[in-house]
Amino acid sequence: MMCRPIYRSFLLTAMLLSSPVFAEQLDIEVVGLFSNAALLRIDGRQMLLRTGEKSPEGVTLIDANSREAIIEYQNEHSTLFRSNRIASEFKKPEVVSVSVQMNERGQYITMGSINGRPVSFLIDTGANIVAMNSEMAKSLGIDLSGGKEAASNTAGGVIRSREITLESVQVGEIIVTNVRIAVLEGKFPTEVLLGMSFLKSVKMQENAGLMVLTSQF
Repeated sequence: MMCRPIYRSFLLTAMLLSSPVFAEQLDIEVVGLFSNAALLRIDGRQMLLRTGEKSPEGVTLIDANSREAIIEYQNEHSTLFRSNRIASEFKKPEVVSVSVQMNERGQYITMGSINGRPVSFLIDTGANIVAMNSEMAKSLGIDLSGGKEAASNTAGGVIRSREITLESVQVGEIIVTNVRIAVLEGKFPTEVLLGMSFLKSVKMQENAGLMVLTSQF
């Protein structure tokens, strides 16, 4: 199931609700919550933390689920809720756009990230799913053990693949969670194809060699 981009953020200053006072202030924005993982933006730097992992700033994710995340900082614990205030307290998320210029080969290539790791994407509206080769998946640390075996049709014929769901895919400031991808055996495709399993969650406009992706809520 696809989820629309999540942009609710929560400011963690000296105090967070009934949380203890931290000796040093950090700005922490909750971008996404998952089972045993949380996508956080800490002092402007976005990262995916899994249970037990610590950020360079010293924030440790103790536990997380789809509703809340428990973090530890300077030996103090605090709970971040995705929605523990009335709706009127939340500002309407801003619409975020990413502009991509066509290159000399007629391609739209842009930088982004998969599960918090940097990736170069080739925007491919003809691909029904985000796709990459197995070597790229290995370099990104993607676990294929739970993937579903499949077959992908390519220009070179049918190639064995595995389909899995990524926790998050990001282009610019646009984040889509629970994105289905296909990992093809071998070295094809040479680029990570940003297909419709991501693109269906954004609005696309193309004009005079410029592709604009806009977040949808």
